Amino acid sequence: MNNLIKQAAKAITLFTLVGFSSATIAQPKQHLPVSINNSSLSDEALVKQLPGFANGYATVNGIRIHYVKGGTGKPLVLLSGWPQTWWSFHKMMPELQKSYTVIAVDYRGMGSSAHPDSGYDKKTVSNDVYELLKQLGYEKAYVAGHDIGAQVAFSLAANHPGMVEKLVMIDVPHPDETFAAMPMLPALGTPTDKLDPARPYVWWFAFNQINGLPEELIAGRAAVFQKTIFHYLLNNDSSLSTLDRAVYAAAYNSKETIRAGNNWYRTFMQDIEDYKQYAPLNMPVLGLGGPGYGWLNYTLPKKATNVKVVKVENSGHFVPEEQPAVAVAEIKRFLN
Repeated sequence: MNNLIKQAAKAITLFTLVGFSSATIAQPKQHLPVSINNSSLSDEALVKQLPGFANGYATVNGIRIHYVKGGTGKPLVLLSGWPQTWWSFHKMMPELQKSYTVIAVDYRGMGSSAHPDSGYDKKTVSNDVYELLKQLGYEKAYVAGHDIGAQVAFSLAANHPGMVEKLVMIDVPHPDETFAAMPMLPALGTPTDKLDPARPYVWWFAFNQINGLPEELIAGRAAVFQKTIFHYLLNNDSSLSTLDRAVYAAAYNSKETIRAGNNWYRTFMQDIEDYKQYAPLNMPVLGLGGPGYGWLNYTLPKKATNVKVVKVENSGHFVPEEQPAVAVAEIKRFLN
């Protein structure tokens, strides 16, 4: 354990962790801006803002999966994180569809996909994505993930290397042993309202582990909880619009959706055990890091043989929405 604590201390100085939670508009009383209502938060309404894209649904491994697809060329799978949905890539998707067939997936527990009671370890979730791609007729794909989505993307590459031609990890690595040694208390002087990349304090990692309590506290009030998470992890709070925040809040406001999102965290210990068994990845891997740059630079070379890590300047944790043009340029450069 002392060795783990030393590892965590070293890693903590190098990275910042993912930010997730669950959020939605308060129920039953909803206080939405005049221009936003429940119908405007649906996948059907959102996809209309992205010409060339359409919603799709498939049943894989016995559960319903929602995805948004558009564009031409080689498939590029996009996997979002907590507390978000496929919509987190909406600023990048119009440009990416010019070069690739973009498939933004709501994996198990996210958005309009099913929220089963189990199967939230990243190996199981990534297998859902693998089966989805096979069902869509693909044998190989580029895969990019942010936050929890990056962990799913890594697991997909580790367990199905023949499917993943190139891998992009945005701001977060797959859970390793340092996750188990995260400090429960912030170091002296560590801010708890706004991220200090040198001293991250990821209190929600512990909060999301608790069975039952988060659902009772947050259901109907997810937007309030989410506002704290976003403020802590964003470099510029205005990077998320009122609509963006309403979409993510609406996706995590019920007990069921909060439980599902938190289950991605509750399986971290299993993810760590699975990670120990993975051989180093041989496909090209790109790490895009805002505050997580040092973390990716520290961890990825340990589990991949062909790695490039790029620092995204002037960005907080939510790179796809804070610096979408930079992310698109780096991804296209890497994939091409």
